[in-house]
Amino acid sequence: MTTRPTEPGLYVHLPFCSQICPYCDFYVLTGDRRRQQAYVEFLLQEIKLCSESPWPDFVDETPTGNFDTLYLGGGTPSILTPDDLSSIFEAIQNGLPMAAEPWIGLEANPEDVTEENLSAWRQQGVRFLSLGVQSFDERALRFLGRLHKPETCRQSIEWVRKSGIETLSLDLIYGLPGQTVDDWRADLQRALELQPDHLACYQLTIEPQTPFGFRKQRGDFEESSPELQADLFFLTHRFLEDGGFSAYEVSTFAATPDHRSQHNSKYWDHTPYLGVGPSAHSFAHQRRWWNLRKIKPYEAKIASGCRPIQGHEILSASQLGLERLMLGLRTPQGVDFSAFPEEVADSLWRTNHELIDELESQELLQVEDRRLRPTLAGLALAEAITRRFELSAPERKRIC
Repeated sequence: MTTRPTEPGLYVHLPFCSQICPYCDFYVLTGDRRRQQAYVEFLLQEIKLCSESPWPDFVDETPTGNFDTLYLGGGTPSILTPDDLSSIFEAIQNGLPMAAEPWIGLEANPEDVTEENLSAWRQQGVRFLSLGVQSFDERALRFLGRLHKPETCRQSIEWVRKSGIETLSLDLIYGLPGQTVDDWRADLQRALELQPDHLACYQLTIEPQTPFGFRKQRGDFEESSPELQADLFFLTHRFLEDGGFSAYEVSTFAATPDHRSQHNSKYWDHTPYLGVGPSAHSFAHQRRWWNLRKIKPYEAKIASGCRPIQGHEILSASQLGLERLMLGLRTPQGVDFSAFPEEVADSLWRTNHELIDELESQELLQVEDRRLRPTLAGLALAEAITRRFELSAPERKRIC
């Protein structure tokens, strides 16, 4: 499959949180200052192991160019001290091929935002700050297990605005039990009043191996109805569009194109990216690989002098094409089959043409020549729609 010439991205996973939220399914853990420092040392060693060649030997066609985006996620990267983050940035700059002025994104919780931290992050090159607000309603924050108060959010946002960081992004969650359309509209209104540059609005998803998931299994958790979830989704898109925010992915909105997440956009069009840290995933051309998830095996592997890669998979041209289609259907611009190799486009179209016709007749897709664009209703059902397209399983290989 042809891809546009774009530099690769770098992701760093920092798994520590003050406490683990009951809805979170990412690899996160709590740990005191000593544990955090020990982890940073292993992370620095992993970066050093990548310095000779960022891309593993099993990657047949290694990406060229320098990393021009760097995203620190977790977990809560802002829980680390500025000195910890400086050591990570320094190791990356010294060990990996970085662009002269990379786009750097950092996830933070409102309670970690201080004028001193913001000054340090700005000096370290952070341009995009993703603030885990989740809600401006105190009852919702308690339900979600968040430590901050609504007033903490407002104060932290004021400080971010004064810091000179280019893009302020707010994370919000909707679809909480008992939440009404009016409740969610009020949260969105409060967010817009604070004038962020970017918003990420996620529907609450109950994952099995989480506290909320266990409550659901016991019958102690009542999810919002599908009809209400749909109403909340449509409200989100229409309200934010009226407020000057354009959706560029099913759950992300930007005031202008300059404020989009340059790093996350790489995930949606198969631009190569390298991930470091436990559970981090990477991708290059026809290969995807992932690190060990648990921190002790991760650190033991690094202590042995080896990169902590657990396994990898090989994607065929058809699998890459269908995956690109699935990612594209999560964006308003959709996916253009003419950008695929002809034999792949023809195969995918033949295999799924009846489904495409059905989705078009249901006004979930717009079909223009060889381009498929989801309607707003199609975006609302993006995950369900993509599961209906045929995809054979890639060849997976375990390394350790």
